[in-house]
Amino acid sequence: MQLLFPKITIAIFLAFTMMACSQDSYTTHKIANIDEASGISYCEDSNTLIVANDEGSFYEINTTGEPIARYKLGDYDLEGVVCEKEQLFFAVEKGVLLLVNRQSLQTQELKLKGKGFDLSKKSGIEGIAKVGELYYLAIQSKDKKDAKLLIVKAGANFAKVTDTIHHNIIDSAGLHYADDQLYIVSDTKNRLYVYDLKKEEIKKEINLTDFDQEGITFDNDGNVYLADDKGAVLKYNKEELGL
Repeated sequence: MQLLFPKITIAIFLAFTMMACSQDSYTTHKIANIDEASGISYCEDSNTLIVANDEGSFYEINTTGEPIARYKLGDYDLEGVVCEKEQLFFAVEKGVLLLVNRQSLQTQELKLKGKGFDLSKKSGIEGIAKVGELYYLAIQSKDKKDAKLLIVKAGANFAKVTDTIHHNIIDSAGLHYADDQLYIVSDTKNRLYVYDLKKEEIKKEINLTDFDQEGITFDNDGNVYLADDKGAVLKYNKEELGL
């Protein structure tokens, strides 16, 4: 009994120390405050970041987090974004790709069709990445059997699901593609998964700080940006994350 109190005290001390370190790391890496940041993409041509939010707005910031512009697109639950030279592709949770002209901000909805597109009330589209001429959409699910990616070809008036990949990563909330690999963040697990597309298997798992990670993107200088649904953008270098 005499040893119980010191052991409990040490355990509590270690728990608080780990929590404080986690909070310090979060604060150190936060570069911007953005309400309900649900997706993020790096724009190579402008060296800026596009950040989607759940309430139908998107923000443009520079790579140090300074705000450039904010635009309201409408009543959309935006969950991911891909920045291209002339247009933005947003993933809308309930089964739509929203195409936005970067100059005029003119929008066009592309409804998803095709085999494998069967969103349930408990799952929705939560992330998007471009692979070649195709778009990969992350389906957020709490059940491994429903945890999958939709492979989509964008047409003139709709987007067609051409294939699916079952990856067994629950609550996949954000995607980024580079070098034949998908980088997938899971909100529930607080993890970053490196997924080998050719072998269709998880190559690596990386533990993240405890926050609501819902988007991921890389720039050309080895930096990784994470969108936090609680209202922030975080910046790391690849080495810090073990990439």
